[in-house]
Amino acid sequence: MLDLLEEKNLFSLGYKLIASLDEAGRGPLAGPVVAACVILPAGFEAGDEKLKLIADSKKLNSNRREELFSVISEQFGGVGIGICDNKTVDKINVFQASFLAMKKALGDLRQKPDFVLLDGGFKIPNYSGEQKNIIKGDRLIFSIAAASIIAKVTRDRLMKKFHEQYPRYGFDRHKGYGTKMHLENLKKYGPCPIHRFSFGPVAKLK
Repeated sequence: MLDLLEEKNLFSLGYKLIASLDEAGRGPLAGPVVAACVILPAGFEAGDEKLKLIADSKKLNSNRREELFSVISEQFGGVGIGICDNKTVDKINVFQASFLAMKKALGDLRQKPDFVLLDGGFKIPNYSGEQKNIIKGDRLIFSIAAASIIAKVTRDRLMKKFHEQYPRYGFDRHKGYGTKMHLENLKKYGPCPIHRFSFGPVAKLK
């Protein structure tokens, strides 16, 4: 199980509400970028055995992620979701869209956190609150890993819905990533409205 040392240290410094952020969907050729934010209230303890299974979403299978999605939603102090669609990604680039999605996720919370932890090498630009970015935070920090699960499950569910609209591409299987199957279907059928036209493999087919 991932420990809570980072979070407990912040609580010991007097912070009452800690928000942890991660995103899913920077790399795909189609679909949105989704950020998720989870809240840890002071005194939080991962007592439930299921919470001990929390890990970086990429290390979990889809069934385990779905299971943990429910547990996190029920037992954490709050969950916020932020979504930037493919058109926004094309307009402002995927890096900035990720930060915008994070700000939306924070805005989706019922109350503003005292401190924000986020995965990655950069802090959220133009954010007025206190924050700390942690490289590989989704592998190291319990609450960031929890956020990664919420973001991944939320995005996967969206991509399954897009599959119903555009079944030829196989979005239910590859979730928009540039797999061999996706690239072959992209060449065969051309881009659809949720493809990212600023990404090379799609731009070539304009």
